[in-house]
Amino acid sequence: MERTLTILKPDCVRKQLIGAVIDKIERAGFRVVAMKKTRLTQATAGEFYAVHRERPFYGELVEFMSSGPCVPMILEKENAVADFRTLIGATDPAQADEGTVRKLYADSKGENIVHGSDSAENAAVEAGFFFSAEEVVRVD
Repeated sequence: MERTLTILKPDCVRKQLIGAVIDKIERAGFRVVAMKKTRLTQATAGEFYAVHRERPFYGELVEFMSSGPCVPMILEKENAVADFRTLIGATDPAQADEGTVRKLYADSKGENIVHGSDSAENAAVEAGFFFSAEEVVRVD
């Protein structure tokens, strides 16, 4: 089993799409092994997205991710990282495949509903940012 981290972003929460997106995730065969609702400060959003610090969109990303509550989750499935990235679609919803989360629900490249880890290694680091080992619960 592989794990990945997702974050249902503030636009997802604001648009009341948490249930719809989780339903799509579970129907795709993922197990939710950790989940919480939280609100990132600008400092914590900046720390989480520090890898993008030199990119021109960094400030807007930090502002957006601290603009309201979000829902980080650890998902488990064989081939979780690649399968989840396929499920959510391209960062720009206009370029996302039909039926993907972003094509269905996202408004723009900046407000694209959901974060998905880009590798198993990053997923482990990102999961540790939001969850302690005690908060991860696998139910067989």
